[in-house]
Amino acid sequence: MPFTVKDFQSLLRLLERQPQWKNALRAALVGEEFLELPSLLRSLVQAQRATQRGLRALAESHRSTQQELRALADTQARTEQEVRTLIQELRALADAQARLAEAQAGTDQRVARLEDAIARLTEVQQRGDERGALLERALARLVEAQAGTDQRVARLEEAVARLTDAQERTERELAEFRAQADRRFAHLEDVTAHLVEAQRRTEETLQTLVQTVTTLVGEVGALKGENLERRYRERAASYFQRILRRIRLVDHQQLGLLLDDALDQGRITPEERAQVLEADVVVAGLADGQEVYLLAEVSSTVTSHDVRRARARAQALEKATGRPVLPVVAGERLSEDRETQEEAWMVWRVLDGRVMSPSPTDSP
Repeated sequence: MPFTVKDFQSLLRLLERQPQWKNALRAALVGEEFLELPSLLRSLVQAQRATQRGLRALAESHRSTQQELRALADTQARTEQEVRTLIQELRALADAQARLAEAQAGTDQRVARLEDAIARLTEVQQRGDERGALLERALARLVEAQAGTDQRVARLEEAVARLTDAQERTERELAEFRAQADRRFAHLEDVTAHLVEAQRRTEETLQTLVQTVTTLVGEVGALKGENLERRYRERAASYFQRILRRIRLVDHQQLGLLLDDALDQGRITPEERAQVLEADVVVAGLADGQEVYLLAEVSSTVTSHDVRRARARAQALEKATGRPVLPVVAGERLSEDRETQEEAWMVWRVLDGRVMSPSPTDSP
């Protein structure tokens, strides 16, 4: 007959009423060895705890042993150091004993030499008694010579007195000369101070004069430049006749109106308008039957700066008018610097009545 769930539930209720049957059922299901497993685990835990306690005690003992070993090693090191020190002291003592023996031998030799010297001194003393008589006679002669010396000393004292008087006079004269020299030096210092002050005022005046001359040179240069520009504007038809025909001067007012129209129409920027208005000369005319403009930068000595300004302003004017614009530099001479010589061929040049067209063959 099969064992059903209902039978299983009945069995559980029966075991709840009879707890002692649980152990019997557990033994029948899993065996006696399984039932002994909890007690075995408890025994194993106790043994593990005992082992850990033993290991801790062993580790503590090991640490104590290490400390004792370290202390013993330190003691051993100190002992070895003391032994080395003792050996060094013994060696030094042996060296000192050797040197003492050598010194003793040297002392014995010196004592022997001293005894010899005493013997020789005794002999000399004996001979000295004989010399004593000779010295007494020599002393008598010295007394006689001393009397003559006293006389000479007296004469020398008189000469020294005369020299002292002469020295005093010399010192007085020297003091007077020094006082005169001090007065002269003081006078020279005053004169030098006056000269220094005069030199300073002269330098200030000269500096002011240099500044004035520099200002005048600048003003004269500006006036010369303005006069040259005015001459090129007033005689544009003469100066530029080999470049254009039917030349008409575009004055500053006309140029401003022309540029205002271009600015309003958006063909140029305000910066370009201001740039063109700074041009020295602007004229209109015919070149090969075509209506064109000519923009010139005028300087007494034309430089690369003038060349660049003429080209830049001519390009801006060409944008404003829609017509070709010829860039020109005009003046008395062309600067000889390399930069100017390399760029001048890019524009028309009107120099002291001579007209030269743009040409790469003119470049250095």
